Amino acid sequence: MTQISAAQARRIALAAQGFGRRPTDAAPSIQKLGVRQLGSLVDRLGLLQLDSVNVYERSHYLPVFARLGHYDKADLDRLTFGRKSRYTEYWAHEAAIIPMAKRPLFQWRMDARRAKQTADVTGWAHNNGPMLDWLRAELAAKGPLPASQIEHDANRGTGSWWGWSDVKYGLEYLFGWGEVVSAGRTRFERSYALAEHRVPAEILATTVPEADAVRALMADGARAHGIGTLADIADYYRIKQGPAREAVADLVDDGELVPVTVQGWKQQAYLHRDARVPRRIEAAALLSPFDPVVWARPRAERLFDFHYRIEIYTPAHKRVFGYYSLPVLLDDRIVGRIDLKSDRQNRVLRVQSAWREADAPAGIEQRIVPLLESARAWQGLDAIEIIDRGDLAAALAGAAGLPLLPAAAVQDPEPAAAKDPAADAAELAEAPDAAELAEPLP
Repeated sequence: MTQISAAQARRIALAAQGFGRRPTDAAPSIQKLGVRQLGSLVDRLGLLQLDSVNVYERSHYLPVFARLGHYDKADLDRLTFGRKSRYTEYWAHEAAIIPMAKRPLFQWRMDARRAKQTADVTGWAHNNGPMLDWLRAELAAKGPLPASQIEHDANRGTGSWWGWSDVKYGLEYLFGWGEVVSAGRTRFERSYALAEHRVPAEILATTVPEADAVRALMADGARAHGIGTLADIADYYRIKQGPAREAVADLVDDGELVPVTVQGWKQQAYLHRDARVPRRIEAAALLSPFDPVVWARPRAERLFDFHYRIEIYTPAHKRVFGYYSLPVLLDDRIVGRIDLKSDRQNRVLRVQSAWREADAPAGIEQRIVPLLESARAWQGLDAIEIIDRGDLAAALAGAAGLPLLPAAAVQDPEPAAAKDPAADAAELAEAPDAAELAEPLP
């Protein structure tokens, strides 16, 4: 069995994710990237995870910036949320933008959610049929509609008082069942439409057996990762243990996946047949907490020896690295983490804390400062501020030629984020358990 070194595994994974073709710590000039380039990257990744936290920037914009540099976010909006977009939203890894062509691969998940949720006699969906029927009729007659307009109409015209939570619960259930789709987003809210009003008829008519769909999703996850364990690959699209094992066995039999061992990994690994093994990776990027490179924390520890936990749900006094701490990728290593905030009122990109990893090489601040300059320009801000919090902050301020502001001058006021109860109600089943999916080496 082929053995892959730990360094090779890192480079394979990063190359599969679109890193290493050119350095991204160049001067922060605007690049006019065509829609084709943006679309090629989204297709390569397979998804862009969505999240409502906007302290620095919305999460789905960040993987593109990390790989392509300074681009126009409006172009990505037109590509992914436009009237005739070839992308849509669904629960993939989490809520995510996915290629429209892949929607049939999730129909089994939509059907399973509907069957489970409508059969539960104590559940919300089973006991709120009138609300769901009203939402269907409202969108059929008037859609697409922003969520706030749907709530307004529900309160004004139904004869019953349905609160925002009822409207949102209903929309999320219909979204999970595939009846309702996102019809665009602003920075404030999402619009909704019936699927038949937005999804091409040929896509809606396409039927893929569950086993074939799972196999295709596992193949896509393996291609996007380049190399990974069964748990890594299954986690990309949140596939359960049994179907994941069967799909991997089929992919190995067909030669799409090659079993390998990776130095330091205790689990069986698989190399996708299309994976490149570059001699080096040249990259510099600020990674979103929801970037596929780091979203699976056990994988990030195996690949980069990087222990990472997002702290947006952590009370301020218990945070270690900051509310929205971004991993810093330099070449094939994660060398630090920086808590960023876009203070749009004062037009400042604020480094609220900066930390280096224990094994980070000397001089990393010289490459991180251009990253911060690029992020500032991309956000349309005028200046950078660096707060004296973290063991990298002083070096960054020195390299940038900026004063180091005392930590007491800027507190960490961000409250712990509250998970959306309506989204939780319609959320996917729990992600595959890495322990259950772990395969010991033969």
